[in-house]
Amino acid sequence: MSGYQPPMNAGPAGAAPAGSEDPGKTMGIIGLILSFLGCLAPVGLIISIVARSKSKKAGHQNTLATVGIVVGALVTAGLIITGIVMGVALGGVAQKCAELGPGVHQEGGTTYTCS
Repeated sequence: MSGYQPPMNAGPAGAAPAGSEDPGKTMGIIGLILSFLGCLAPVGLIISIVARSKSKKAGHQNTLATVGIVVGALVTAGLIITGIVMGVALGGVAQKCAELGPGVHQEGGTTYTCS
């Protein structure tokens, strides 16, 4: 016997040891759920990012956290766009009321109620 032992196959580099628990799994699920809940989407986005980071450091691939990041980013972007559009619309109404003064005004088929 020569004493030679072939190297053991440890799997891909950076992979988690078999049977180890993913530390970001629960946070990934929570982040994904929050990402779908409108005003809580930014919180879900942040939690999903933290969960994915924890999982990655432990050598796990957290798909739910990744999906939470995508959904959270899209919903958050939608919230920002909606806020901008509403702000511009309300600013236009406020400006029109400043021009017209208090009362109910009919102009171009639109009724403005200004106080």
